[in-house]
Amino acid sequence: MIILGLMHPAERGHVSAHASLANIAGENMRLRRVVAAGAAVLGLLAGSLATAQVSAAASLADDATQAASAELATDDMPDPEDLDPDSEELNDAISQPVPESEEGAPTALGDTPVGEGTQEDGIVDPDPSSTAQSLAVICRARIVAAQRAGIDEPIPCATWASTPLSAQLRAAVSAWPTPEWCDDAGTDGGWFVNRFRACGIFSAIGTVYDPRTGATTGTLNYLVRAYAYSGRDVKNWAYQVELMQVSATGSAVGMSASGRATCVGKCKVTDSKFPSQTMSASKDAVGQFFLETTINTATKGQVGEGQASAAWVFNKPGVSQSNEIALPTPPVRCDNALPGTSRPGCTMPYIPEMVYNKAGEYPELARHIEDAQNVKNLPGKHGTVNYLTRLTDRTKIKANRNASCPSSLPRPALASCDEYPFASTWQGASTGGGSYSMRMIDAKQNSAAGRALGNFYLYNRIIEKDRFLVWIK
Repeated sequence: MIILGLMHPAERGHVSAHASLANIAGENMRLRRVVAAGAAVLGLLAGSLATAQVSAAASLADDATQAASAELATDDMPDPEDLDPDSEELNDAISQPVPESEEGAPTALGDTPVGEGTQEDGIVDPDPSSTAQSLAVICRARIVAAQRAGIDEPIPCATWASTPLSAQLRAAVSAWPTPEWCDDAGTDGGWFVNRFRACGIFSAIGTVYDPRTGATTGTLNYLVRAYAYSGRDVKNWAYQVELMQVSATGSAVGMSASGRATCVGKCKVTDSKFPSQTMSASKDAVGQFFLETTINTATKGQVGEGQASAAWVFNKPGVSQSNEIALPTPPVRCDNALPGTSRPGCTMPYIPEMVYNKAGEYPELARHIEDAQNVKNLPGKHGTVNYLTRLTDRTKIKANRNASCPSSLPRPALASCDEYPFASTWQGASTGGGSYSMRMIDAKQNSAAGRALGNFYLYNRIIEKDRFLVWIK
């Protein structure tokens, strides 16, 4: 019998003995080449999927070019209050490469509540430990049935157990460098996300039992590295899993893994590659999947969620195939509802933050927002769950603007009226019930900061009623 669960802490100390420095670099680059090559075949490396992957094999533009493109897009960005939800004037701007720093620091999924979009049937908690109890029941039932039937052949069974401590798992995964921030943020046995990427590293164990005696005949300790990435201007996303052997003993040596992908909600699997691969200390089993939203992307205003799952089984001659164990991603929201563009895109469940620096380009605006948040306790402050939510109706936006900054209000020379919360939010002066702050600030700063807000909305695909925060540094 094979029991597949989370690795016992005592087993993790052996991981560093299984990879030299050369193997570390080689295995990491090999995985990136596999993913980049597969994406190229499917035609998905253009635009944001390439940016999201951030690998050498993807031949991305350098940081200087990306920064220049982002700055140009900001200069050309219309003020969010001027955007017609049905216009397509930002189709080119949304496809500009954006520096990785603009995507936001990854956050633990449990600290990032899912937005207020649709919740499709079938979408489940992506934490694998949430299925541990039901899988354990299935496992025990199979064992009892085999014993009663007098079956001699080993009976495989798969389950997840409790997540190990971060410090213990972090030591284990140091042998396998992960994409950019994943080794730092994704080593707690849970999912970490930013707006377009999700990563998690999960610990697992396989134990082979003799069903007649109950004796252990072998163990397989391995890590599951899962990585999903979407794009701000495409209707597809990708999901890859890598099963990395830490140690194997006895009859568990030479186990093979194979798998498949499924998708629930508004999505479908367009390509699934997880052939049978024999695992060893120097060879991982890799699965690569591509998904596509099934919302009607030809019609403006469509929104829907999908959730992909990678599932795999273990095989070895003389041992029955294990039951299937699955690892779902966080739900992916795809839409064709972003004002200014007709291009669909897909996002992760992450609450983005607009950052204004008091020592930056808009100091007067930054100080106004800081005072509004701290003194008047207005919503949107970094570190809180008192979110702002985007408003896209131009009539309501105008009403917010007129309530906070009416045209009859005198403006000093070279100054303009700045309101907070923004007129393009449901917390604005009119739609928010009358709690707001108004201040006269430098007109150029005000206009430029408004365009920067539009840039923030665009690159994060912040649509109607999407939540966000404003961080004053």
